[in-house]
Amino acid sequence: MSTLAGTGTLLRFALRRDRVTTPVWIAVNALMVLSMPNTLQSLYGTDAERTGLVRQLQANASYRALIGPLHDTSLGALTAWRVGVYAGLLAAVTSLLVVVRHTRDEEETGRAELVASGAVGRRASLTAALLAAAVANAVLALLVTAGLAGQGTAGALAFGLGLGATGMVFATTAAIVAQLTESARLARGLTSAVLGAAFVLRAAGDSASSDGSSVWTWLSPLGWLENLRPFAAERWWVLLVFAAAVLLQGLAAYALAGRRDLGMSFFPARPGPAAGRLGSAAALAWRLQRGGVLGWSLGFFLAGVVYGGLTDGAADLVGDNRNAREIFERMGGQSGLTDAFLASMVGMLGLVAALYVVASVLRLHGEETSGRAEPLLAGPVGRLRWAAGHLTIAFAGAALIMLLAGAGFAVGYGRQVGPVLGACLVQLPAVWVIGGIAVLLYGLAPRLAPAAWGVAVAALLIGWVGPALNAPRLVLDLSPFGHLPKLPGGGMAWAPVLTLTGLAVVLAGAGLAGLRGRDVTG
Repeated sequence: MSTLAGTGTLLRFALRRDRVTTPVWIAVNALMVLSMPNTLQSLYGTDAERTGLVRQLQANASYRALIGPLHDTSLGALTAWRVGVYAGLLAAVTSLLVVVRHTRDEEETGRAELVASGAVGRRASLTAALLAAAVANAVLALLVTAGLAGQGTAGALAFGLGLGATGMVFATTAAIVAQLTESARLARGLTSAVLGAAFVLRAAGDSASSDGSSVWTWLSPLGWLENLRPFAAERWWVLLVFAAAVLLQGLAAYALAGRRDLGMSFFPARPGPAAGRLGSAAALAWRLQRGGVLGWSLGFFLAGVVYGGLTDGAADLVGDNRNAREIFERMGGQSGLTDAFLASMVGMLGLVAALYVVASVLRLHGEETSGRAEPLLAGPVGRLRWAAGHLTIAFAGAALIMLLAGAGFAVGYGRQVGPVLGACLVQLPAVWVIGGIAVLLYGLAPRLAPAAWGVAVAALLIGWVGPALNAPRLVLDLSPFGHLPKLPGGGMAWAPVLTLTGLAVVLAGAGLAGLRGRDVTG
């Protein structure tokens, strides 16, 4: 039997399973990219404004580290500069989630063993996972190319292919990591760490060089994307670098897949202690989630340091651009530009924290569907006690990472320590509402629990793209973050904070009531 037998069937099954989540990720990414030309046209409508922006970026290493260098003054080049790094990050995240889900997740839950008992080749599962990621990246590339074609066909094609190629690089990275680890959670965590390292390398290189020529930039796939230079005398040969990386990593993944037993890995997980340290359900929840909490904590602290360090240069970058100032004010309030910038950056971190709380809450869903929760609940552990351990980590962990983000701002900016810490903590009621929705969906309709990701992503999209598009107040108010006071700089309003907190408690309570009254699935 061929090692690829059954690949087509597994691919169709993977696409069917991902028919909701993957299109949402693709749509968010494409909308983020395609919304930029009109926004940037309103911000930098003249050649003089664009030329001034290039000069400011050449002198501002911090903003180059955050976004990347600008290679041309055309509207297409501005779009690739403004969203290229983050669209590449989102494509990479989508790809790694798809690959890990259809490889290591399937083995960890035992479904892969059932599938392998039929007429399925040894490498069919890995091939189907990579093809599913390739389909997702191809659709993203097609949407971006078609949507930006009006800015220049060659540049649009280069940008679309670059985003798809970035996604495939990290898809094959995830394929390798899935062979090395025995846990899907660890596979996602390690691949995300590689992605974070790629961002740091690119940032270090771009801060050192104004044209992306640093060696550090070239060590990162995200640096390859910007050095492809869409809409700025495209370097088509950079696509060969992507192709070589995908080919080499793909071959390595296939070689590793052929040298291990199903369900095993090259670095198996250590057996946990049978007694002592895991004396309660809460201790078990902490052991399962501590890596994620520590990783998010470090990331938020570093983000706070970076954004804090950028604050002093915000006024210089915006300059006299009235439209750019208005966007910051819509995101961060009608206070001075520095306070508006701080408020908008704190708000962005709050939006990202919503992703953390959803991931942490849905760990309950993963424990239940994998069958690990059932034997635990068969003992003297009640459902509410079991769930409380994970939910404490989810909601208290959100407070911890926002507090550390404020500490990072204190280190990077060095002023207004109290107001910035307060601004970070004010984001928590909205974060908790998103978490409460996740608990509600999990408790009442566990099959719909992954839809909580869509809620968090929708809030992120409204908060990020809405102010840039000058969306109506009715749209912005769909997100709980739209009701929070804009701090620092604005006045504190306790009514929406207390209302959102109460709503989060009600949603979580309803979800727990649903969990208590329904059957536990295996």
